[in-house]
Amino acid sequence: MLKSQYTQLIKSETKRLGFDYCGISKAEFLEEEAPRLEKWLNQQMHGKMSYMENYFDKRLDPRLLVPGAKSIISLLLNYYPSETQDKSAPKISKYAYGKDYHIVIKEKMKELIFILREKVGDINGRAFVDSAPVMDKAWANRSGLGWVGKNSNLINKESGSFFFIAELIVDLELEYDGSVKDYCGTCTRCIDACPTDAIVEPYLVDGSKCISYFTIELKENIPSEMKGKFDDWVFGCDICQNVCPWNSFSKPHKEPMLTANSDVLKMKKEEWHEITEEIFNKIFKDSPVKRAKYAGLKRNLEFLKL
Repeated sequence: MLKSQYTQLIKSETKRLGFDYCGISKAEFLEEEAPRLEKWLNQQMHGKMSYMENYFDKRLDPRLLVPGAKSIISLLLNYYPSETQDKSAPKISKYAYGKDYHIVIKEKMKELIFILREKVGDINGRAFVDSAPVMDKAWANRSGLGWVGKNSNLINKESGSFFFIAELIVDLELEYDGSVKDYCGTCTRCIDACPTDAIVEPYLVDGSKCISYFTIELKENIPSEMKGKFDDWVFGCDICQNVCPWNSFSKPHKEPMLTANSDVLKMKKEEWHEITEEIFNKIFKDSPVKRAKYAGLKRNLEFLKL
């Protein structure tokens, strides 16, 4: 009975905290994902993201991250915006329109852990937001929140893929949701639309060819063979999501903390290209864009001119 009560408590509290979806799965070794991850790393599809090679065992077994872990609570937070950038401007990913999601989600997760400890007792739990060796899409899939599409994004049948994913790993036994069927069917829109051919085959993305990788992760010069292929993306890329038919169901988020920064949306092409370090630090103070740093953004802007 307690298992059922705790599960209901978690689902109602996550809704109150503003999460759009909550699913729960059993904490265990990811047997299917293990050989796929190993092969992906061996083929150097992570490019210069050497951190992907770290903690291989922990990536596949959450019980190594949280001793005694029994359940993974997977959460989705919609970030689809109601407004878009100025048409002339170099493009940034929609997730970067507002405040850094790490800050927003961590606050909510802290509150969730506090509530659980208050209502359940002294539980051991850790929250993860895209910053630790956790295979969030695999867990979200196992928790019934969606399937991993041909573009390797998690797709929710009701709302598409413009979501942040977060997990809370706890040493609490709960009721588990089942995984979701794949509804990509014969569609290849994401594969056909990728200008750098990063989706090398259905469900396999070569991270080292992705525009997001080049504009955010890569710290050295962007390879010259990529000239003319960026379709004006300067930070991240949404192409494979924009063309996905399931995203026709996307609705603007209702999270005040993710409200788009109007200064960013209003910036015209020339303002982007003339941006100074001072303006960069002011406009992108709490933004995911600061991850590229001023020098990285300038490099990307210069590359778009070539």
